[in-house]
Amino acid sequence: MKPKSRAPEQDDLLRPRLTAMIDMRHELVRLEALIDWAFFEREWAGFFPSHTGRPATSPRIVAGLLYLQPAYGLSDEAVVARWVENPYYQHFCGETFFQHRPPIDPSSLTRWRGRIGEEGVEWLLTKTIEAGREAGVIRERSAEAVIVDTTVMEKAIAHPTDARLYEKARLRLVKLAREAELALRQSYARLAPRLAGQVGRYVWNGMQN
Repeated sequence: MKPKSRAPEQDDLLRPRLTAMIDMRHELVRLEALIDWAFFEREWAGFFPSHTGRPATSPRIVAGLLYLQPAYGLSDEAVVARWVENPYYQHFCGETFFQHRPPIDPSSLTRWRGRIGEEGVEWLLTKTIEAGREAGVIRERSAEAVIVDTTVMEKAIAHPTDARLYEKARLRLVKLAREAELALRQSYARLAPRLAGQVGRYVWNGMQN
């Protein structure tokens, strides 16, 4: 079922507004004021053509969460949990007063991604870029090219060497012989690891010379 429109909330003497709790100069506060949220309320509502069933979560909240998630490197569960304790996240997603309960089940974000598809994600990116241009933090020249970091970082990966392959083959042959109940004169269980260590030192010394 299509999401219901969110009516403006009235002042509550017992609950201070989020705008009274946060720094209005914060980056999320400034970005929130620049993004055209009505676009998502209007366009994403079309992904729910049915008029029956439980109303879907507000596209305003979902769009905000889908932006916050990659921006801060959070999982579905983490971004929802962080939302409950972060007034800036809540303000960014359109809340007026601080909320103590999650606005959505984390699994619902997966269903929303399936609904909006690549087109919906592109809309979110487009509106964010437009907001950046309006704020003057993104220049036209910056949007003309994409810089991809192809740096290769070294990792502690054990690459196969002849010595390791020989040792692996020896272990396999010994195991097969035992399964076949074949008597071996020698399994080299003690000698092979020592020889492998010597081979490794020879290789290392050769690389240093």
